[in-house]
Amino acid sequence: MKNIQREDLHIVSRHSNLTEQSIERVLKENIYPDKEMWKKFLRLFLLTLGIGFTTAGIIFFFAYNWADLNKFVKLGLTEILVIATTIIALLPKINNTTRNIILTGCSFLVGVLFSVFGQIYQTGANAYDFFLAWTLFITLWVAISNFAPLWLLYIVLLNTTFFLYTEQVAKDWPWLLIVTLLFLFNTIILLTFIFLEKDKKIEKVPQWFIYILALGSAAFATSGMVSGIFESYNPSPVFPVLIPIVIVVFAFGIWHGIQSKSGFYLSVIPLSIIIIISALLLKISEDMGMLLLISMFIVVSVTLVIMNLINLQKKWNHEK
Repeated sequence: MKNIQREDLHIVSRHSNLTEQSIERVLKENIYPDKEMWKKFLRLFLLTLGIGFTTAGIIFFFAYNWADLNKFVKLGLTEILVIATTIIALLPKINNTTRNIILTGCSFLVGVLFSVFGQIYQTGANAYDFFLAWTLFITLWVAISNFAPLWLLYIVLLNTTFFLYTEQVAKDWPWLLIVTLLFLFNTIILLTFIFLEKDKKIEKVPQWFIYILALGSAAFATSGMVSGIFESYNPSPVFPVLIPIVIVVFAFGIWHGIQSKSGFYLSVIPLSIIIIISALLLKISEDMGMLLLISMFIVVSVTLVIMNLINLQKKWNHEK
């Protein structure tokens, strides 16, 4: 009974002789959050909110009082905060969730520390150096904690570091190559988490984390395909390589969405395909007739996607 869902109970109630009292009892025992669950939620919510506001307050403190602070005070305060939060996270009486939230806040403070150092000494380093150092110095915490929000921060830092490197150092890299590499990188990370969770190699990964990774991968794939279509006047050798990779990844995403009964993949991927086809039509012609055709195509295709999702959802609910 512990794995029962609200939808399961609704189906059972329609096809059985359960009384209202029995249904109410099952709802209270298995569906509705009890007092302890609300206490846990509020404790974690307020802790996260407190650490977030504290980190933001520290950042704004330095921003507002920057000119009036001595450089040693600036560095000393930031270093003390990083050390203090790290020590607090290592206290044995703190549970894992609280420890991971504190480490996430501390990871943001590491970024503040490198920012303060760079502003004081004007090292002249490129912006990607700042994000690279930030990424490297929190790697151990990310690996040890295995905490989804911290992993998300880490992946964002990796993407930012690579993008700024191409902007400031590898300036001759074409945009299509950059987007393709970002698409491959984020797709590999997404598939890694999906397969590790499926094989029970790691603890359950939050769905919101998987969905954000999938959304990022789809965004880079869409951007790469659209860029390749509009750069056909100066074709890049990367585009013929990107096309089959995107087809394979999108096909796997649709298959995975059907297997996992997730409407997310079955809505994001068709939306990406609609954007790519619209860009292809726009590349063929930009006259008024083509714009009208593209508008009609978008309306019809989006409607069909929504209808298909509704039918699938009804089918999945019936199977439950």
